[in-house]
Amino acid sequence: MNKYTIIFVSLLSFTLTVYGNNDLAHTAISLVPRPSQLAPGNGDYVFSAQTVFAVENKEQAEVANELIGQFTRSARFTPGLKVGGKKGDIRFVTDASLKDEAYSLNVSSNEILIKAADCRGFFYALQTIRQLLPPAIENSNVTDEDVDWKIPAVAITDEPRFSYRGLMLDVARFFMPKENLLRIIDCMAMLKINKLHFHLTDDNGWRIEIKKYPRLTEIGAWRADRTDVPFPLRRNARPGEPTPIGGFYTQEDIKEIVAYAAKHQIEVIPEIEMPAHCTAALASYPQFACPVVNKFISVLPGMGEDNGGMVFCAGNDSVFTFFRDVIDEVAALFPSRYIHLGGDEAAKAYWKKCPLCQARIKKEHLAHEEELQSYFMNRVAGYVRSKGKEIIGWDELTNSKLPEGAIICGWRGFGQAALKAAAQGHLFIMTPARVMYLIRYQGPQWFEPQTYFGNITLKDVYEYEPIQQDWKPEYASLLMGIQASMWTEFCDKPSDVEYQLFPRLAALAEVAWVQPEQKDWPLFLKALDNYTAHLEKKRVIFARSMYNIQHTVTPEKGVLRVRLECIRPDVEIRYTVDGSEPTETSMLYTHPLTVKDSRTINCATFGAGRQLGKTLALPVKWNKATAKPILGDKPNERVLTNGIRGSRKHTDFEWCGWPENDSVTFTIDLQKEEKMKAVTIGCITNYGMSIHKPGSVSITVSNDNEYFVSAKEINFTPEEIFREGSYVDDLLINLEEEVSARYVRVTTKGAGCCPAQHVHPGQNTRFYFDEIIIE
Repeated sequence: MNKYTIIFVSLLSFTLTVYGNNDLAHTAISLVPRPSQLAPGNGDYVFSAQTVFAVENKEQAEVANELIGQFTRSARFTPGLKVGGKKGDIRFVTDASLKDEAYSLNVSSNEILIKAADCRGFFYALQTIRQLLPPAIENSNVTDEDVDWKIPAVAITDEPRFSYRGLMLDVARFFMPKENLLRIIDCMAMLKINKLHFHLTDDNGWRIEIKKYPRLTEIGAWRADRTDVPFPLRRNARPGEPTPIGGFYTQEDIKEIVAYAAKHQIEVIPEIEMPAHCTAALASYPQFACPVVNKFISVLPGMGEDNGGMVFCAGNDSVFTFFRDVIDEVAALFPSRYIHLGGDEAAKAYWKKCPLCQARIKKEHLAHEEELQSYFMNRVAGYVRSKGKEIIGWDELTNSKLPEGAIICGWRGFGQAALKAAAQGHLFIMTPARVMYLIRYQGPQWFEPQTYFGNITLKDVYEYEPIQQDWKPEYASLLMGIQASMWTEFCDKPSDVEYQLFPRLAALAEVAWVQPEQKDWPLFLKALDNYTAHLEKKRVIFARSMYNIQHTVTPEKGVLRVRLECIRPDVEIRYTVDGSEPTETSMLYTHPLTVKDSRTINCATFGAGRQLGKTLALPVKWNKATAKPILGDKPNERVLTNGIRGSRKHTDFEWCGWPENDSVTFTIDLQKEEKMKAVTIGCITNYGMSIHKPGSVSITVSNDNEYFVSAKEINFTPEEIFREGSYVDDLLINLEEEVSARYVRVTTKGAGCCPAQHVHPGQNTRFYFDEIIIE
């Protein structure tokens, strides 16, 4: 994903603000997340080989050594450290009056005084200092740059809004090598994120060594190579096929990861998925599947075709023995007080057919299979509690009886199902898919790597407010915090994960740390530029999508209105209409453009006289349907006549879809009688998402919008409809003879369900159109 090269300028000259009591004054201090209170001082504190950290105990010394080590790596000196002494240039002083994780930081030209109640507070104070230092502090080797190792004088008092500030990282779908994982942990720490929800098991891989069950990593950690096609298109492995893709963490690796995270004040919370998302485990130990399963079970390279509904057998007692054994080893490896047990997206088809599961339902007097999942989760949760741990689960656990003390992660939609748990007095965490799932596109999709669903931009994450006005007052007190979730279906290398994480993780940190009334989008962006400058020195790949332009082209009274937007308010949009590349002296975009004919609009963002984002090319192609209204004024249908062709991403806002695809009809008003010979409809195929050609398209025409006559109908064969791949077709409909008409009606019949040999057998198909071309 780092092939998308964008010229980036860190605008470090932007002004920032004094925080506290809503009193704004300008300084040169840039921090993310934004401190609670900040007052600038006079002068700078300069670090040197003579600088001495004075700490009270060994625990504080470990915290100080993290920053000292960075000077050793990147500068030409190592500050000193005194334990137990009160004299030093940078002094740690315990202040029990401060809250957990809070700190005060007073920097003068002579000394730095840090106060905190615990090591976490001292650590976060040093992360603040780290961001105030030149970005060269992140270099892995001694820098050749001439660097002034100084920070501005400042007084900061700071504390977090939420105690849970988390990132869920899915290493099951894409295995993240340990060294890359440690680098992500370090970047999290700079943002004061304190929880790593570690998604270790799923259909696509089992990533943690369990000594009692060695086949979990001998077999379950490896899958067939399908990296030549996107995740949703991948077919299952065949018996005997090589399985070279994957990896796992040994127990020694886990200990190292946990220890490294602990040094960075991050709690690692393991997730062991159940009763679904378990195909990797069942491929390793098929005896734990329901006995009615009569097909080859392999670790899934993708969504799984008809194997996607695999679950652990709830009627087999050996399954619960397996989980007790796994939890024994997991609990010993992770000091966290929590173990996440999953519980999401569990299909019940096998349970309904399984004699063991049906016997369990009868024996336990359960009403149905949903209660069987509740039985399953409660039984495992009881064992987790016996180990002195608490459980976390996804919000599907609210579908039936919740396990005692369960903490719920609200994820579906805007996470509202978590409030069902809150109504019963349970703690909960918000990680809504619509805002906090970082797998989604983070900017204008024409520039972004392939993934799926819609956009979640940096600004979308930043503007998220978890506590809604319609909540009952007690719900807010049960909200532990928020979490971003990084699912890795579309990641094939570590840089892919980094690209999706950064810089949106900084917006997550801002929401989790800062009180909502103190948030300020322009000021955040200025602080973000400083943070990304640190990432650049660490050679972390991050997206520059925030500099790209989103377009909206709308038919309006026979012309097209072209609106150009960038989520950064501190950039200029420059454009050309003659097909040439935009420059810093091109026309400045100030209001929507009016287009009346075929032409190409090229535009890009600029700042400090340089291009910042990718060039957006908008070729407007005019035909007899362009800018004409579609009767009924449905907003989604306006893109059908806006002169812009869509990309190969059906969610790029240029494709029109409909909620019901059995039969769709729309009518174009050409405004006057026109002669026509052919109608062309842009159509996209995304096989992995069950998006295909329709079964048929018919064209009828009229001059009065009442009496329509047939002009042509075309039908598609199953072979034409279900051709594999991701591509755009033009459905050319040559009329039987030239006709003259004002109204053109298009009626489309859907293709029904995907056939048995499809990667998603039985799933309803959908169709998307992007442009109607009448000639």
